[in-house]
Amino acid sequence: MDADLTESLSARVRAAADDGTPLAVAGGGTKDFLGRITQAERFDVSGHRGIVTYEPTELVLSARGGTPLAEVRAALAEKGQTLAFEPPAFGEAATIGGAVATGLSGPARPYAGAARDFVLGTRVLNGRGEALRFGGEVMKNVAGYDVSRLMTGAFGTLGMLLEVSLKVLPRPARARTLAFETSAEEAIARCNAWAAKPLPITGACYHGGRLYVRLAGTAGGVVAAADALGGETVDGETVDGDAFWPALREQTLPFFTRSGPPLWRVSVPPGAPALGIGGDRLIDWGGAQRWLRTDAPAAEVRAAAGRAGGHATLFRGGDRTGVVFHPPAPAVLKLHERIKAAFDPAGILNPGRMYEGI
Repeated sequence: MDADLTESLSARVRAAADDGTPLAVAGGGTKDFLGRITQAERFDVSGHRGIVTYEPTELVLSARGGTPLAEVRAALAEKGQTLAFEPPAFGEAATIGGAVATGLSGPARPYAGAARDFVLGTRVLNGRGEALRFGGEVMKNVAGYDVSRLMTGAFGTLGMLLEVSLKVLPRPARARTLAFETSAEEAIARCNAWAAKPLPITGACYHGGRLYVRLAGTAGGVVAAADALGGETVDGETVDGDAFWPALREQTLPFFTRSGPPLWRVSVPPGAPALGIGGDRLIDWGGAQRWLRTDAPAAEVRAAAGRAGGHATLFRGGDRTGVVFHPPAPAVLKLHERIKAAFDPAGILNPGRMYEGI
């Protein structure tokens, strides 16, 4: 049932700030495994839910943070629209607030944009228990817009997302998945070459010796692009077709679900060479996102990512009490500390979730 719990949530935060009680902001709990383990009292915000406004003709939707992601997707689907950045849910209980707070994007990210690119505005409960509004509901309203983007991917360390306003897009009229038998190196080279051409590519993933490419757009554009690229047209009724991309997004492919070494997410320039680290790998985002399962020491993984011009995050498994996100430079860490102090002076909101002491 839709409910606005701003007053009660604000009162809880004010009380926690007064007595110094750390709070672990939690919605559906589907992304609790991300980040560092923190010692804090669970602060369930999932009851604060409901779509506040939805203007299909304006391509804007606003919803309270605890609104189920599935509910948002269903409302958009009725109008032939979608969240173009394809946020992963990782479970049926996922919320729109959690999707924005973690800042994760799906296979379309290099082609449609990242989660923060679609955030128009936010209403945030800071560490003082104050409800603050930033941004608006149109792209031209830039007042405070950067603050809304700052909340995206902050993992609730700066404030609880009471409400988010998002730009949505029409669903493509047609989609087709092509597959190519190739090496990882050749797959990366092809993706980089195709990126320079006006092709309606919305996904490119190398997995199990095959490069999967998703085309989406107008019917004529998809057919023309498929004819130009060649490859094998994959049957959309099988796991290799339309179902492949949701399985990649939700990490239900065997690469992600089987037991084994820790899972690393390595973000690098799309044309970067192989990292040179032993283990199993899956390449997404046309080469820009490398998923790696390896027992290699964390320092080795991060050093390899740094040499390639990127960074590495311990995504699943491993030591969740130590360093999880790629350590920022000292000057950047100081900036993080100052921003945290401005939004959460008592340091009670998800303390240490991203970096120790913040």
